[in-house]
Amino acid sequence: MKNAKFSKIIQAIQKFRDERDWLQFHNPKDMAAALSIESSELQELFLWKSKKEIEEYVKDKNNIAEISDELGDIFSFAIELADNLGIDIEEAVLKKMEKSSKKYPVEKAKGRHAKYNKL
Repeated sequence: MKNAKFSKIIQAIQKFRDERDWLQFHNPKDMAAALSIESSELQELFLWKSKKEIEEYVKDKNNIAEISDELGDIFSFAIELADNLGIDIEEAVLKKMEKSSKKYPVEKAKGRHAKYNKL
């Protein structure tokens, strides 16, 4: 079964979505937009905070709960989009990591944050 490792999550997402008749709204364009919006909501939690402020921020369990909620939204939309398009999540991640390992070979990229074309 495709996405077998995510089957419980996929089933929960589908149940939630289908009980509300939302599949009609979950086309690839809108799912991609939703991912971007939810990612921005995660970024907003850290906006304008210094490194020290962030270190303190993430020590608070209420803040971690907010971060967790935003990550839950992001992963839910990403997993559903992949499922709707028939993309195997594990396969997609592993293939992308393989491509990235060629763009960012350890001997050139280790300890550096430069983009692959600047290594």
